[in-house]
Amino acid sequence: MTALYVSTQGARLACRARRLVVEKDDQILASVPTAHISQVVLLGNVSLTPPALSYLLAQGIEVVFLTVEGRYKGRLVGPERGNGLLRLRQYARVNDPDWALGVARALGTAKLHNLRTLLRRYARRTDAPQTAAALSAAADRLSDLIAQVGRARTLNSLNGLEGRGSAVYFSVFRHLITVPGWRFEKRARRPPPDPVNALLSFGYTLLTHQMEWAVWTVGLDPYLGFLHRAEYRRPSLALDLIEPFRPILVDSMVLRCLNNGILRPDHFEESPEGPYPIRLGEEGRTRFIREWEGRLNLELTHPQTGERMNYRRCLEVEVRQLAHAVQTGETFRPFQVR
Repeated sequence: MTALYVSTQGARLACRARRLVVEKDDQILASVPTAHISQVVLLGNVSLTPPALSYLLAQGIEVVFLTVEGRYKGRLVGPERGNGLLRLRQYARVNDPDWALGVARALGTAKLHNLRTLLRRYARRTDAPQTAAALSAAADRLSDLIAQVGRARTLNSLNGLEGRGSAVYFSVFRHLITVPGWRFEKRARRPPPDPVNALLSFGYTLLTHQMEWAVWTVGLDPYLGFLHRAEYRRPSLALDLIEPFRPILVDSMVLRCLNNGILRPDHFEESPEGPYPIRLGEEGRTRFIREWEGRLNLELTHPQTGERMNYRRCLEVEVRQLAHAVQTGETFRPFQVR
């Protein structure tokens, strides 16, 4: 199962004979059997016919609406799959300070561990001694922060340590970009000021809604998290669970796009006076989404279960492991790469 992304501006998504058909100007751009689709993502000015909408809802296929820049607008789903008893246990766990802090510490540790792993991999690959030294030093600082996260006694202190870890990581992120033509000074969003930040933000948006779909599928409440506090309209649990996957799924994919020439500076559009100074053009979005789907379908051996699965399945397994911990009170161990 995979997701169908429609980013051609002015296109329309219809449904005919159990196939999703993308049309524009009386031409068929794509035709996909619905049996292969688990999610539909529409970016920008893309319409959906009423018959297609009815069919997708009836089949339980989620529809996510994003702006052309990748900002979330909303989603449509069929009948709710929530598990009332599971959610009651989730509410109780969220309100148990010690148990909730334990989950938050585990998530913070896993995120910093995976950030450190990515830096160490690049440090081993580079032929530049100064770059290797900078990356190794940052990885060592992350090791110190990981130890402190394990001793954190409040959520505020934990969030502070996690934020420091991200700052350390992004302070050397430019060293991971190995080809000229790309500028990255610091992680910045709302709006992203440069192509690298725009790609990171777009990737994190796609990851968040893939995880939100997994949370909804399992039956947990996506709005009640352990690391991120509950706020109106914020899917805090999905944001919790993506933290360990950010460097593994998004950051490494963005670096692949940049370092392998999959994306070039001319794939971006500049609009200095607009709300988004920089954004991917249509060809760039197509390439980026293709790489994203390829990354989700990439197979791995799960470090805990030992099973072969792709990353799309891995996200759902992560949620199911949390649901098991919520129900049983057992320790939750988030995804950590070796």
